[in-house]
Amino acid sequence: MGSDPQYAKYPLLPLAQHIFTLTNPSSAKPAQQISLKSLQDAINEHKMAPLYRYLAHPSEGILNASGQSSSHAAKSAGRKPSAAGMVASKNSIPKVDLPWDEALYEKLKKENDEELESFKKEEEEAEEKAGDTEVQAARGKRAEFWARVGDKDQAIAAYEEVFEKTGVLGTKIDLVLAIIRIGLFYGDKLLVKKHVDRAKALVESGGDWDRRNRLKAYQGLYLLTTRSYNLAAPLLLDSLSTFTSYELCSYSSLVVYAVLAGSVSLKRVDFKSKVVDAPEIKAILGDGEDKLLALSGAISAGPGADEEMKDVSSATPGTAKTVVNLTTLGSEQPDAEIAIDFSPLAELVSSLYTGSYRSFFGALAAVEVTFLSQDRYLYEHRGWFVREMRLRAYQQLLQSYRVVGLESMANDFGVSVDFLDRDLAKFIAAERIPCTIDRVTGKGIIETNRPDSKNKQYNDVVKQGDQLITKLQKYGQAVRLRGSERA
Repeated sequence: MGSDPQYAKYPLLPLAQHIFTLTNPSSAKPAQQISLKSLQDAINEHKMAPLYRYLAHPSEGILNASGQSSSHAAKSAGRKPSAAGMVASKNSIPKVDLPWDEALYEKLKKENDEELESFKKEEEEAEEKAGDTEVQAARGKRAEFWARVGDKDQAIAAYEEVFEKTGVLGTKIDLVLAIIRIGLFYGDKLLVKKHVDRAKALVESGGDWDRRNRLKAYQGLYLLTTRSYNLAAPLLLDSLSTFTSYELCSYSSLVVYAVLAGSVSLKRVDFKSKVVDAPEIKAILGDGEDKLLALSGAISAGPGADEEMKDVSSATPGTAKTVVNLTTLGSEQPDAEIAIDFSPLAELVSSLYTGSYRSFFGALAAVEVTFLSQDRYLYEHRGWFVREMRLRAYQQLLQSYRVVGLESMANDFGVSVDFLDRDLAKFIAAERIPCTIDRVTGKGIIETNRPDSKNKQYNDVVKQGDQLITKLQKYGQAVRLRGSERA
């Protein structure tokens, strides 16, 4: 049994999503107004003077539209590299400004200075009258203070100081996880990568099960931000049944990340067992009897993973799937989660697996609007995700046929022949789909060129053999030369 997680409250990652929403051109005005109010309330409640200055200062604030026209605009654009990770794009200007109030900033800064002074006194008293445990506790409070108020550099330095002075492995892992969250807050991928590797080394040296499991979710989310969906999928899907990292993201968000990563990267058999038939996902995306059976634990992915999934097209239309967190039934959750309509996601999964390609394209568009364009971790890769999902659907259909009519395939997908022709041409030119399109005959024929695996293996052996012979010849020449030198 490990100790309870420490340093898990700050920074408040939902605030980073609110900041992103303010700069996101795809966000609705009401959503931006809600985010603005949430951000202002948090700044006041947690006395976040450094973050307030970083965001709203007239000449330096990354969210201040008026600052774009000042003489400092060019300088400030390159001064804070982490700003690019917090906003929707480098040139994003929020539709809703975060107003700068000098009096409010001075008030918050004064309160911050008073709080820091109290921490300093507490640490000095602990050094004089108490032991190392009390001194470390005071230092930990100061580190959490900097994380709370949004000073990135000071928070990291304070956490590192606590890390150097502690010998407890569980506490060290918690400190590194806190630094990872700071990196995620500011969109600093290099910082996150460095400390994910650091946390993995600490966990492998003897970390307890809870921290090992929490790190899995952290690593999966980091891989998602770097477009490594194939590596993120197994980690996120495994985290569904044992998720406790509410400081990282909500369970609702984890479900979305896991399903999207699995849909775009897993092979069909794994997609069936880990996404379509997974009890944790069926409990949320399933309909009627399947959902009840998943909630009761009566179904699970197993030997029947290769069986065909039942047709879900008969489900009642318009039924919203909202999140149910199975891991926290009977226990307290940090905050009540906002219900999410999972209908587009459920339709995407079912239509892809059952081959309902017309419904699939509609669901993919809905997923882009509802999830990909609204989430700060998914937004950057939304175009790539939509393109890869289209490719996956094309590959799935074409691998079943030797020859397909272009018009027939266009009808299946619910798109025009010209659009399909152009879209397929891009993938064929990039050698992502092994087929050719013949439009000389009139309507157009798509002919699949099935790769011959045996011939490929034979050619690979011949090529590698030639390379080996060349290396041996060079080695032989070198040996002969050395022998003649000795003679």
